Amino acid sequence: MSILNLFEEPVHITTLAAWHQAEWSHLNPDGTLEKRIEMMKRCLDDEFLPSTYIYKKDNVLVGSASIVKHDLHTRMDLSPWLASVFVAPEFRNQGFGSQLVTHVMQEAKEEVVTILYLFTPDREQFYSRLGWDTLKHEKYHGIDITVMTITFRS
Repeated sequence: MSILNLFEEPVHITTLAAWHQAEWSHLNPDGTLEKRIEMMKRCLDDEFLPSTYIYKKDNVLVGSASIVKHDLHTRMDLSPWLASVFVAPEFRNQGFGSQLVTHVMQEAKEEVVTILYLFTPDREQFYSRLGWDTLKHEKYHGIDITVMTITFRS
């Protein structure tokens, strides 16, 4: 099992984009599969923002997590964001999501990021267990979400 930067195996972009579109299209009504693929292609250079990390177990794609400059168009004042944390249904509740989140947090610390944000419609407890604090509850495209944050101490 391993966590890799997507630029190491870009062949997974179409699969990831399809997973993300199926999971979160309700949060991005103007989004399409093609737009998601184009967004993911931006992760293929050596810039830190944006970056996508993939988890593979026995050479099978398990999930992904990203770090992006902005994830909520209503909160452009906050940056950067942990985003697109996804684990394929058959691999859920086995610790892969926690490992992905922890990996992105470590990458952010190494890039000297001092604060990171995320939003979630339904996983507040999961992120709380990983050290994230609730910043605000709000509506986004008519859906209740929680905006969370974590601060890294040097």
